[in-house]
Amino acid sequence: MSFAENEIKAEAYLRRFRVEGVANHIGGQATPSSSGATFEVISPVDLKPLAHAARGTAEDVDRAAKAAKAAFGDWAAMPGVTRKKLLHKIADAIVARAEEIAFVECMDTGQALKFMAKAALRGAENFRFFADRAPEARDGRSLRAEGQVNITTRHPIGPVGVITPWNTPFMLSTWKIAPALAAGCTVVHKPAEFSPLSARLLVEIAEGAGLPNGVWNLVNGFGEEAGKALTEHPDIKAIGFVGESGTGAMIMRQGAATLKRLHFELGGKNPVIVFADADLERAADAAVFMIYSLNGERCTSSSRLLVEASIYDRFTELVAEKARRIKVGHPLDPDTVIGPLIHPVHEKKVLEYIAIGKSEGATVVAGGVKVDGPGGGCYIAPTLFTGANNSMRVAQEEIFGPVLTAIPFADEAEALALANDVEYGLTGYLWTADVTRAFRFSDRLEAGMVWVNSENVRHLPTPFGGVKNSGVGRDGGDWSFDFYMETKNIAFATAAHAIPELGG
Repeated sequence: MSFAENEIKAEAYLRRFRVEGVANHIGGQATPSSSGATFEVISPVDLKPLAHAARGTAEDVDRAAKAAKAAFGDWAAMPGVTRKKLLHKIADAIVARAEEIAFVECMDTGQALKFMAKAALRGAENFRFFADRAPEARDGRSLRAEGQVNITTRHPIGPVGVITPWNTPFMLSTWKIAPALAAGCTVVHKPAEFSPLSARLLVEIAEGAGLPNGVWNLVNGFGEEAGKALTEHPDIKAIGFVGESGTGAMIMRQGAATLKRLHFELGGKNPVIVFADADLERAADAAVFMIYSLNGERCTSSSRLLVEASIYDRFTELVAEKARRIKVGHPLDPDTVIGPLIHPVHEKKVLEYIAIGKSEGATVVAGGVKVDGPGGGCYIAPTLFTGANNSMRVAQEEIFGPVLTAIPFADEAEALALANDVEYGLTGYLWTADVTRAFRFSDRLEAGMVWVNSENVRHLPTPFGGVKNSGVGRDGGDWSFDFYMETKNIAFATAAHAIPELGG
């Protein structure tokens, strides 16, 4: 479809939100905030209102938590094969509304249709993946000892809270909620206040596919209000959070009194390390993709470019040429790669970091400026800094935008030292033709995930998560069930054995 056709369709999909707003969803019912308060949701394209969302309160969270608790018994007791069928129906319903989801997400987040067109389908795949594992979610192991057999089993932990970010909200919501439901947990979901629209679609889709009332509840609002109430609520047994590292630390403090289980997917300052023996064209394409796709607003973005000194000038110019050709524009334009950043508050932060990089002595060789994009929204050109060093703030702090900082290294030892010399440890991307170096280097890289000679290509059964300030715990495959379920061990004596006699 053309850009003009996309705009017409998007407006049709958004009309309901302009009229109805974005309600909370508790116990199967759309509900306003208990206070009657709302907050304005704006589009980053033109900074105009998209909708007014219910401003959730502690009372709303309490109602949602109680609804999740009331629904937990029946949902947890449902046979895994039945949950499997239901979750597949949700996946089918997501696919049926994939276009609507993509268009709403584009206008709510500023992300390009080129990427959001796939977001709904990825969300459906998340549901299918965990649906297929629901029948075996409670399975454990048999562990034998002399005179004893131990059998382990797993049980859903209870009602859980899920707090999702604003960058790719639909896909990340499914990534967290699908395994929770497959495990037998019920959910209270608080989406980010910058982009709450697709969360409303998602819970409607799930209940329309047959999910029982109360199994999935939605409370909109702000972190210091609805978020805090959720993390402190005694009926909520665990919190899965995706977002900024400082917020994760705050949630940890808030959940301490109720001893909540926590899973955090937090920030990153991820290196892509390029050695002189690498396939430089492929490495450049991967580096460009991992920092400039999704507007650079992704935790796994390759925001530090570490390049062997002998190829540094040639490689950074190759990256700069590609960056200069990237189209910045309206997210519904099929040719757009970078749309507007999520919100003026975030745009201001990214522009401030660009100014900081210049003041620190780094050189802008691509971008570095605000772009006058269609609608007058939060557009920034894809930016590349060269002449940087690892002590600069633009090399140490998460910018979360289309900004790449390139640093040269002399040898493998320096490359490893630079790569590890940050507070984060989510991912790393290594480019080399030397297989022994690849094993050696990736083993010593302080990161939860490493891709060798590849951009981020996800395989759903593998663990996803980081070390240091990048997170706590792992998602994906059976690791998700480890978070959402409690493990129980039952020991059976298989023969009579001597029991110590006391007081005999």
